[in-house]
Amino acid sequence: MKKGLIILWVVLSLILILFSLRLTGRVELDDVTPEIPCENELIEKSDVLWIIPNFENKSIAENKTWCQKILSLNKTLGMHGIEHNYMEFSKEITTEELQRGREIFKECFEDYPLMFKPPQLAISSESKKVVKESGMKLMRGGNQLIHKVYHCNDSDIIKNSFIYFF
Repeated sequence: MKKGLIILWVVLSLILILFSLRLTGRVELDDVTPEIPCENELIEKSDVLWIIPNFENKSIAENKTWCQKILSLNKTLGMHGIEHNYMEFSKEITTEELQRGREIFKECFEDYPLMFKPPQLAISSESKKVVKESGMKLMRGGNQLIHKVYHCNDSDIIKNSFIYFF
């Protein structure tokens, strides 16, 4: 009986810690690109914007007005895939492919990204190596667990409105 109470206490404590971290932690927004509609409220309340550099073969750098608007928000920006294809980084990505995405990002925001998050958080060990060799910090599932992460298109199974309350 004592062992069961201790386990219950530990589990409840961990849930409380996780809830506290999410409540006070930074807010992140995935899938930011001019091609995906995004509520201004989500953009404004987010601390980190995860940018897709070349969604549907349209470079963000071609939309200078959008680039300037995003820069003027003074948010932390990270790269979220290159084209954001499903499981894009599950296969081996080449250094040249990754660099092309980084160049588009730089052309838009005048600097290379320092952080990278793969689409659907899926990444092969080969692609992980390529990302790390580029000098970017790789963000994955743990990041999603301790921070509130919204999506511009809100098409996930877990909706933005649910995340807002947890």
